[in-house]
Order: sequence, then C-alpha cells, then structure tokens
Amino acid sequence: MSHNDKDNDLDKIKDILEIMKANDLEEVEIKHGDDKILLKRFGRQGSFGVVPVPPAMGPAAAAAGEAPQAIGGETKGPAEEKLLEIKSPLVGTFYATPSPDSEPFVEVGSKVEENSVVCIIEAMKVMNEIKAEVSGTIAEILVKNGEAVEYGQVLFRVSGV
Repeated sequence: MSHNDKDNDLDKIKDILEIMKANDLEEVEIKHGDDKILLKRFGRQGSFGVVPVPPAMGPAAAAAGEAPQAIGGETKGPAEEKLLEIKSPLVGTFYATPSPDSEPFVEVGSKVEENSVVCIIEAMKVMNEIKAEVSGTIAEILVKNGEAVEYGQVLFRVSGV
C-alpha cells in the first residue's frame, strides 16, 4: 500500500467519524471485500475508538489517531449482573404497542421467550417487530413510546430465568 493510499484511507475514516458525530451515531461497521472495520463512540462526549475486526484493515484502522478502547469493562453490582439486555438492531422510532389503542407488547414483570415480540421499531416507514432473543422477565423498560432510538441502544433489561 502506498503512502497516498494510507492518506486516502485516513481521510475516509475521518469523513466517517464526522458523519457519525453529525448524526449522533454510536457505531459504524464497514465491510469491503475481506476488510472490515468497526468504529465506536464511547459516551456522549464523543470520544472514538477504532476496533479492527479480523482480518483488519491494519494500518488504516490504526491510523485513526486514537487508541482503541476496551469494549465492556463496566463493573456492575451483584443485582445487575444477571440482567440481559435487549438492544435496538436499527435506528428508528420505538413503539411499545402494535397500534395506538392497544396494550403494550410487554411491561415490567412480563415473561418473554426468545421469539416474544417486545416492541416495534419504525425505520423508513417500515414497521419492524423486535423479538426478545432472550428468555426471562422484563426488569426495566429504558425507552418511551414514540422515542427515537439508535442502533445498539438498550431498550429493555431482562432478568434471566
């Protein structure tokens, strides 16, 4: 790879970081052939980490100028350790009910299985049913009906079986 290619890759990464900031995106994964790169924002202050995913882009990923940060590492209290998270698989609008005059799909205390529908996320006029993908009891609902959600945002916390 020539020096010019590295500069071009760095410019592309910088452009992507600006797009992430402008659209308040927390994570972007880019695949091109066998190369794959994952860019993540940590916290609301907007710091970035570059997480190369094997096979990584190598120098282009490291060229972002910021050290990769460990994902996770958050210590939780004993009561929280057993809580599983249901995250948004896409950006859109969260709906807790199938229609405005219906009961919510789930409430705190509702039992869910892996195939249980827990909400709808509307993205580009398409209603997407979101399944729990875990079994347990809804312990927390972290978003309100009609609220905009981001990719990877935690929607629900579920206590395991």
